[in-house]
Amino acid sequence: MTMSQQVSSPAKPNPLETVVNPKRPLAWQVASNLFMSFKYAWCGISYAFQTQRNFRIHVAVCLTAISLGIFLQIKPVEIAVIGITSGLVMALELVNTAIESVVDLTVKHTYHELAKIAKDCAAGAVLVCALVAVLVAATLLLPPLLSLIISVLQS
Repeated sequence: MTMSQQVSSPAKPNPLETVVNPKRPLAWQVASNLFMSFKYAWCGISYAFQTQRNFRIHVAVCLTAISLGIFLQIKPVEIAVIGITSGLVMALELVNTAIESVVDLTVKHTYHELAKIAKDCAAGAVLVCALVAVLVAATLLLPPLLSLIISVLQS
């Protein structure tokens, strides 16, 4: 063993090793069948639910809005509109998570103004979609909710 081998510092751990799942060694390849495609998609949803606070908030708000719509007996098409807008918010949050991951992979642990712009714009897209979803849910849920509250108070 030479002197340079003895003095060299230990190899830095790869930050991606903590994120990459060793059970998916060929995940970068095209899925072999439809089942595997769904499995990979479910892995992405599970990852977002486990690691992204905002995704969990979106899921909770979606379930609450749909449950409230069912409780208030609003029209099925109105419940569907709430479901669609909520689903779009969650889908956009998944895209935001993917963009943030790719940007982090690209710039590693350094600052880059374009990386900031990409991440901020992706987060802004989620915010715009979430605000629209809240507006839609409020438009559909508030009138029957207020009617219920008024009828309970008058009785």
